[in-house]
Amino acid sequence: MPALLLLLLLSLSMGGELVPCSSAGEGQFAFQGFAAANLTLDGLAAVMPNGLLALTNFTLQTKGHAFNPTPLRFLDVNGATNSTAVARSFSTSFVFAIVSNYDGLSDQGLAFVVAPTTNFSTAIAGQYLGLLDATNGAASDHILAVELDTIMNPEFRDINSNHVGINVNSLISRKAKPAGYYGDDGATFRDLMLNSREPMQVWVDYDGQARQLNVTLAPAHEPKPRYPLLSEAIDLSSVLTETMYVGFSSSSGVVSTHHYVLGWSFSLDGPAPPLDFSKLPALPRVGSKHRSMVLALVLPLATVLIIAAVLAAASFFVWRRRRFAEVREDWEDEFGPHRFAYKDLFRATDGFKNGNLLGAGGFGKVYKGVLPGSNLEIAVKRVSHDSRQGIREFIAEVVTIGRLRHRNLAQLQGYCRRNGELLLVYDYMENGSLDKYLYNNNGPTLDWPQRYWIIKGVASSLLYLHEDWEQVVIHRDIKASNVLLDKQMNGRLGDFGLARLYDHGTDAQTTHVVGTMGYLAPELVRTGKATPSTDVFAFGVFLLEVVCGRRPIESGQHNNRVVLVDWVLEHHRNGSIIDTVDPRLMGKFNTDEVTLVLKLGLLCTHPSPNVRPPVQKVMQYLDGVQLVPDLPSTYMSYSMLVLMENEGFDSYIMSCPPPGMTICSVSDVSSATVLLDGR
Repeated sequence: MPALLLLLLLSLSMGGELVPCSSAGEGQFAFQGFAAANLTLDGLAAVMPNGLLALTNFTLQTKGHAFNPTPLRFLDVNGATNSTAVARSFSTSFVFAIVSNYDGLSDQGLAFVVAPTTNFSTAIAGQYLGLLDATNGAASDHILAVELDTIMNPEFRDINSNHVGINVNSLISRKAKPAGYYGDDGATFRDLMLNSREPMQVWVDYDGQARQLNVTLAPAHEPKPRYPLLSEAIDLSSVLTETMYVGFSSSSGVVSTHHYVLGWSFSLDGPAPPLDFSKLPALPRVGSKHRSMVLALVLPLATVLIIAAVLAAASFFVWRRRRFAEVREDWEDEFGPHRFAYKDLFRATDGFKNGNLLGAGGFGKVYKGVLPGSNLEIAVKRVSHDSRQGIREFIAEVVTIGRLRHRNLAQLQGYCRRNGELLLVYDYMENGSLDKYLYNNNGPTLDWPQRYWIIKGVASSLLYLHEDWEQVVIHRDIKASNVLLDKQMNGRLGDFGLARLYDHGTDAQTTHVVGTMGYLAPELVRTGKATPSTDVFAFGVFLLEVVCGRRPIESGQHNNRVVLVDWVLEHHRNGSIIDTVDPRLMGKFNTDEVTLVLKLGLLCTHPSPNVRPPVQKVMQYLDGVQLVPDLPSTYMSYSMLVLMENEGFDSYIMSCPPPGMTICSVSDVSSATVLLDGR
């Protein structure tokens, strides 16, 4: 007993109070200074004579770690397997200080770490904080860290150079906020500079039952704020292993900086023991004489560096201006809100990297991007254009179409012109285009309720375009590949590159023939006049396409072309129309709904435009308000109509591109049309 009492008195006299964790089951300790602490240290980490834990010193590009040597049991197994074990609640509190020789300037920060090992020999110093290597972590690392970061590293998407972040298996924070703390009202926010040389206290609390991680920051000697700085809903059961080590990690870079920990407490299944500030070691003073000597050495070098930096900045400015140069003309001022800066689109798509490529074809390429600032996900289509012909009229229509607003339309946000190309910006659709679900036998398929929902959505958007908007909008390229699916699998009609507009009550003007082979109405080829009825024809083909899971034109057994409309019409006449349903539905569909859609598809593709129903009628049929009428006996097959044409339609069909490819025109096409082929 006297020996134990002597040991305790010796510990107190050296400035440290220790409540040890004698086993992983207890999981509680407190260090009021570290003079008598048993820690696992490596790298630059060392305990100073007064009990101060220094994680780094003035050595450049090196790391330091300090861990409690006893692993703690973080998962409550209770007979369960590790995969079903639940993470226990825990709480920790520590006082730290970041001390540099230069006001407001320091090196990398430090992090509180929960890890399955104390061996970080493969980790990198500098911006990696001695935690991870250049791969920036993986799920198998099982690392939880709360970083106190004083350098902004764009590669890790840091929000600024003075922030607190919650990190899981990565140095890219799940959540981060500028360093500071909230007042008792929860609204007043007070900034803190992490590298102010002043001690600060951090609390990290995890509620295993609520699965909530809170991080709180405050100046030393002040009570714990009522509201945490960071609060993240996270289940650590899959992040942590059964036993883990707790400690600190830091690293040095090129600015002489000390990272200190003055005191630390930890507890499993309860609040961490409070720290007694009267027993914490004092921070060393930063001498003004030493700073003056350093500045005397640094200032001449800094002058040379500043001159070099100014020259480099000027060169960079000229290079950057050329790199992001755009084509702008006076008439585009009226379209300002719809004009995107090329540099924003360049950054959003990571420089149009192949890793962001969504699709490519004769129309150009489409890239996924995230707009800086708003974090809005977009799709950017790059196509060529001739700025000398028709571009003003085309941009005017693009901007007009950008005003369309409907839940089943893929929103066209705007455009940008640069050199010889046009960039069109659309909303990004998470699930891509409908055709990949219809024709990819190795990929996912859609059940009948999903298909019927998509059909009704596209019909609703077409009703908006034809009748409900302030002008009549003719889409001219309705097909499965131009129907995009959002996160909830709602069908959205997109790609308005071929669309044309005119006022209600007026007739559509004759234009060049554009569209996709297999969806073109017969009269469109003869007259070149796109109308709501030609859109209805394409929509009818689309209906058959969705139900049958077949393309509008396919190669038959003897390499002859099979037209989907004729194939369904033949089955309808033979009383076997149900046999045309996509076999991947495996008979799991509503027979009445399928029959309705197939008959409606045939009615919409009637050779005579006067027989085709307007979209308002189509919606009534789909909603069950009216029954689809029987097909008239005069219904002539698509192929027969082609054979009877006397105006070159048959030769046109023979010379058309492969099925599914968008064409621009039977004859020469103006550049305004060539600007954006469909897909």
